[in-house]
Amino acid sequence: MNKEKYHIEYVLNQVSRRSLWNHLTTSAGLSAWFADKVTVINMDKYTFYWNKEGQKATAILIHPEDCIRFRWDEDKGTPYYFEFSIHYMELTSSTSLEITDFAEPDEKADAIDLWDSQIEVLKRTLGI
Repeated sequence: MNKEKYHIEYVLNQVSRRSLWNHLTTSAGLSAWFADKVTVINMDKYTFYWNKEGQKATAILIHPEDCIRFRWDEDKGTPYYFEFSIHYMELTSSTSLEITDFAEPDEKADAIDLWDSQIEVLKRTLGI
């Protein structure tokens, strides 16, 4: 079964672009909300740990303070990735985080629920 691409956007009021970027790209930032522990090598090789098991990913696209795209090493050679994009909305003076990811059609709702819960943790770590 092929995975489907989907996008989710979260409005993060009163958060600085730099602070959000650090939470999306550094080991300390990602460990605060995304995984139990994260190690980063050369700013493009990441290992994410959940329950002491590591999963490796590579940052395949980086536009500082704008977007970062990761590909799980197990998905190498596929079109699948997950991406964090930061947007500033002038009309409301708000910052938003857009997440692009892929999921099996029958797992998409669960994947979105997982992102929703992770973003709630991110908001708390950002103090919003």
